[in-house]
Amino acid sequence: MENTSASVQSTTEARTAIFELTTADNRENPVYLAGDFNNWDAADERFRFQRVAERQYRLQVTIASGTPPSFTYKYTRGSWEDVEMDRYGNEAARRVFKTDQLLVQDVVPRWKQNGLFYNPALLPEKVIISEAFEIPQLIKTRRIAVLLPHQYAASDQHYPVLYLQDGQNLYDEYAPFGNWGVDKKMAVLAEQGMGDVIIVAIDHGEESRIAEFTPPLQTRLGRGDGKKYVRFLADTLKPFIDKHFRTLPEREHTGMGGSSMGGLITIYAGFMYPEVYSKLMVFSPSLWVAPNIHFNLMGLDEIYHLKIYLYGGGAEGKYMIPNMQRFAAAVAQQKANTHIDVNLSVNPQGQHTEARWGEEFPKAIEWLFFHQESARTPPL
Repeated sequence: MENTSASVQSTTEARTAIFELTTADNRENPVYLAGDFNNWDAADERFRFQRVAERQYRLQVTIASGTPPSFTYKYTRGSWEDVEMDRYGNEAARRVFKTDQLLVQDVVPRWKQNGLFYNPALLPEKVIISEAFEIPQLIKTRRIAVLLPHQYAASDQHYPVLYLQDGQNLYDEYAPFGNWGVDKKMAVLAEQGMGDVIIVAIDHGEESRIAEFTPPLQTRLGRGDGKKYVRFLADTLKPFIDKHFRTLPEREHTGMGGSSMGGLITIYAGFMYPEVYSKLMVFSPSLWVAPNIHFNLMGLDEIYHLKIYLYGGGAEGKYMIPNMQRFAAAVAQQKANTHIDVNLSVNPQGQHTEARWGEEFPKAIEWLFFHQESARTPPL
């Protein structure tokens, strides 16, 4: 394949294909096509686009006879430090071109710049509230941190709040299993007008993590300390946060989230305290521990509107997706007790990793906090 005079072989006689690219980035850096047809050369002058208007580029290539029926490709601005990204700052998937196409029209919503997918000036401010915040319900202490919107100190605005479990894994560059990159993803969201959320990061209890995240129900791990833990969040930590920071304290502006066992305790907390939380970010929940956790909805005597962003990956074991689907279906049947919107997100190749949850995080923030209208997602 070549631009104008070069060639990418085709299964038939030589012909011409046009690539048209639109991007939100108006930098003047040149745009290149890189793929398996040119050994992924990020700055191959044969595949340099012509800038035809602001944010619009065009490349004409010749498909020569004998080319395989398809190839994969990406867009760059001359290096892999300046490659295309998705709108949330995640690595863009490889695109596929079928060589019988005559016109390709693509959009690149975001690029890396010098290896960064976010604007450092928009990073949230990290504040350690305490390395040993007292948890009277458990007679323990814990590190608690907050991530404040980048403009927090320069404004008098009040903000919604999201409480997240497993604080060690949210933004610590030295976390042993990686981290979600919450600080960087909030910077990306801030650029799109969706960074106005205070994040409260609660460290897990190390060897006590499983017990604290296990609800006090008949579970496959026995009865845990989950009730005491969620009481700490609702009765001790939230009042402290609301007192010391400019929050929007009402339930309509308060969310909770977590992954794996942290996802399970998030569900339990949301169902135990519907008067406190209206938004649940539930990633890869360990529903196998308490498959009937939805029955906690049955006791609600008021009608609450609850939003649940439910994510899981197909590479997390054969029961992850079916368990989530059953949970979503059971929740949907509780219409008499409460109104629940569920956004069920499934990545067939998704793994049980901090990095994958970090990729999903900005999508969940957008849906939970910035969608004024939400449609119930039917269980699959």
